[in-house]
Amino acid sequence: MFKLSDFDFDLPADLIAQTALPERSASRLLEVDNRATPPRLVDRRFAELPACVAPGDLLVFNDTRVLKARFFGQKASGGKIEVLVERLTGARSALAQIRASKSPAPGTTLRLADAFDVTVGERVEPFYTLHFPDDCLTLIERYGRLPLPPYITHDADATDESRYQTVYARNPGAVAAPTAGLHFDDALFARLDEHGVERATLTLHVGAGTFQPVRVENIAEHRMHSEWYELPQSLVDTIAATRARGGRVIAVGTTSMRALEAAARDAENAGRPLAATAAETDIFITPGYRFRVVDRLITNFHLPKSTLLMLVSAFAGMDAIRAAYRHAIDERYRFFSYGDAMLLTRQTA
Repeated sequence: MFKLSDFDFDLPADLIAQTALPERSASRLLEVDNRATPPRLVDRRFAELPACVAPGDLLVFNDTRVLKARFFGQKASGGKIEVLVERLTGARSALAQIRASKSPAPGTTLRLADAFDVTVGERVEPFYTLHFPDDCLTLIERYGRLPLPPYITHDADATDESRYQTVYARNPGAVAAPTAGLHFDDALFARLDEHGVERATLTLHVGAGTFQPVRVENIAEHRMHSEWYELPQSLVDTIAATRARGGRVIAVGTTSMRALEAAARDAENAGRPLAATAAETDIFITPGYRFRVVDRLITNFHLPKSTLLMLVSAFAGMDAIRAAYRHAIDERYRFFSYGDAMLLTRQTA
């Protein structure tokens, strides 16, 4: 049984990327071949991705768009608050985290961004229901701030508002970016198209739980926050066609992987084939998980002791990931959301 300490490592603070590179595809890419012993590690530029994939392969992207979900405000008493919208639940309602000196009671009015008032509704642990005076999405996009991850120390600026979104972001609803997709630009897409690589999208709205630390040593006791996702029928059909021609399904990011594997696991448990799905998932992928859909994974480097580090360890193997992270630190790769990427292959055993 794996423990939390199995997923710890020492990371020099100066390797945590604080800003995005001027050019998206100029980031580095560590190709991890775990078929070799020890794993073969190839240092590349992300722009070299077409050389690492084959014609007929399928790249699956998460097209969620990050909301300007962070607000600063005050209670009627004048006390300061910070609000992070977790998800929209209706045209005028949302779930949110609230930081305040004292938890607000139902019926409390909060002033956000010195622009409009919201009313606190029922508690849905660990979140609060907030009722907005008008369309949530309109008010959030007009008055909110981009919620950069806690390990990025500067306030979001105009550059972040562009670079902390993928170029294909379409469906608003996330509070964190699907960061593996940040490396792609239109020029790279054109080269992948010329190479015969197919592309498809799903949606998973990344929640604040993606930054939730694991606080138990026995990782089996950890519980994930749920996130909403949708697999369209067009993607299901494209996956089937990819399999039929011998291509590989490549998830761009852990959010794409979680959506694909959650839908496939639930379909298998129900005794039916993969189908179009719109549902919540709290899937927690740890070593020993049996992958059903994804053959390869493009992903950034993740935090010590994080659920995402557990996921990639399950996918590529503990030894391969440990070797890759040691190499990345020695070679001074950039870590986390604005950092560099890896290309992983599913372990065969």
